[in-house]
Amino acid sequence: MLAEWSVELGSDDPRLELPWVSEDGNLRFLDLKQQPELVLEIREACFYPELSEFLSWANSPESPFQTAKCDAWTSRQINVEEEVFGEPCKFGSYIDLLFSAAEAKLSFQQHESFVQTVTRMLRRAPDLSSAAEFIVRRCVDRRSAPDSAVDCFFVTFYLHGYGEDEQQARKCWSIALKLVQHAMIQHCARSVQS
Repeated sequence: MLAEWSVELGSDDPRLELPWVSEDGNLRFLDLKQQPELVLEIREACFYPELSEFLSWANSPESPFQTAKCDAWTSRQINVEEEVFGEPCKFGSYIDLLFSAAEAKLSFQQHESFVQTVTRMLRRAPDLSSAAEFIVRRCVDRRSAPDSAVDCFFVTFYLHGYGEDEQQARKCWSIALKLVQHAMIQHCARSVQS
């Protein structure tokens, strides 16, 4: 599995604002940590059970995370870096992850350590036509009070599976998503022990 990490903290880089609402008002932040049943309101989670399962785990009491946004799609637009897989189709997703503990959310070091460790673990995973990318970014969290903001960090996690067709690409993505979840669980277990 190809796995990379990076940091995007510049003033022009993407940042997450919580809570968020789409311009047309049809999409909004759903706090799955507090209300796990709201996963049923996420269209992509209804279409892709693997995504629903990951979101349910990531927002569970056993997980130190919560999710803020996600999407999933199929594409035949393969860029130059993806040609290494030699496949014409990809199935992709992204998930925005935050640490749920207040002090962890504020710690750049914890975010950087998390993405580095998980990336290192995934690079040792079995060879699979898939690529994971983790990007540490800034978040402005206004959930506690609309007129006050907490500047913190979050991770955008991209995952792509590649294949001859959508079914094969989705299968690679699904296996890779499970591998990422296991790497995150291992990282969290090691963090608790140390």
